[in-house]
This record gives sequence, C-alpha cells and structure tokens, in this order.
Amino acid sequence: MNKRKIKQLTGSYDEWLINSLRDKEAAAIFLQIAFEEFQKDSDMEALLLSLRHVAEAQGGIGRLARKTHLNREGLYKTLSKRGNPKLQTVGVVLKGLGFHFSVKCA
Repeated sequence: MNKRKIKQLTGSYDEWLINSLRDKEAAAIFLQIAFEEFQKDSDMEALLLSLRHVAEAQGGIGRLARKTHLNREGLYKTLSKRGNPKLQTVGVVLKGLGFHFSVKCA
C-alpha cells in the first residue's frame, strides 16, 4: 500500500487536528501542553506551530489578523518556524484566539 492510498483510507492528521482544535476546551488544553513543553525544551518552532494550528482551527490567520489588528502577512511570518515574536505579540495572539496567559507554581 502506498502513501496516497493510506492517506485516502485514514485521512490527514492535520485535518483531524484542526477539526479537534475547533473545540475551545480542546484548544486550551492543547495550548497549555504546548506552553508546558516549551518550558521544558525551549522549542519555539513547536510552540509557534501549536499557535498556528489553533489559529487555523479557530477561523484562520486572516480572521485572527482582523481581530488583533495585526498585519496578516506579518502574522504568518510571526507564527512560522522562523518566527521570533515578542511576548506582547504572543499575548495579543492568545487574546485574539480567546485565551490568556496564566501562571502557576512549578
């Protein structure tokens, strides 16, 4: 069986993930885990990918850009694997997605 046939039979992981993240509670848990993992390994690329997946699931980057008043192209760049956003920008993105930062004891 080739990759194409497997994908036809099983569907796309990305599609499944995006569909799952349309649920706000699931997206919140997903982001919480992403931030916890970032605390452990400092993998900014993985954190930004997680934010991008949630943004896509919650209406897309264009919609997020309109809600946050950030430039759409800049937002794509910010959430890319080469992105290096400021903490303020991450906060604006989270707020635009309907989430906020939270701190708890380690």
